[in-house]
Amino acid sequence: MADKIQIILKEDVPNLGHSGELVAVRPGYGRNYLIPQGLAVVASRKNVAQMEHEKRAIEARSAKQRKDAEALAGTMKDVTVEISRQVGEGDKLFGSVTTRDIEEALAAQGHKVDRKKIHLHEPIKALGQYSVDVKIARDVTIQIKVWVVAKQ
Repeated sequence: MADKIQIILKEDVPNLGHSGELVAVRPGYGRNYLIPQGLAVVASRKNVAQMEHEKRAIEARSAKQRKDAEALAGTMKDVTVEISRQVGEGDKLFGSVTTRDIEEALAAQGHKVDRKKIHLHEPIKALGQYSVDVKIARDVTIQIKVWVVAKQ
């Protein structure tokens, strides 16, 4: 087994750390994924010094992103989307309502949200009202209402 290498994260990586942190990872994960994707750099003396300087800029950028996310959350807190689908016996949907459908319904109302930020525990397969979590930023999550109705 190879030892771990030290890297500096340039962006937040789920289950690993936040931007600007010094973390230890397996060499293959660092060299083959994190560094080529631009998510991290090797923790050399020069990079550590540069990252300390950039950390202040990252913190300022994070504060601005959080402020923007909270403003967006304020405008979206009462959002309700309606999605119509064909139904069969027992009000079962043909297919299901997915994050892509919710993303398109939000876009039709003028709210641009990436579907990767919409969290469904499982696809919606029945008519009714559902509360769906939308993660706008690292620690800003809102719930929107999704009505699934029968297509006329």
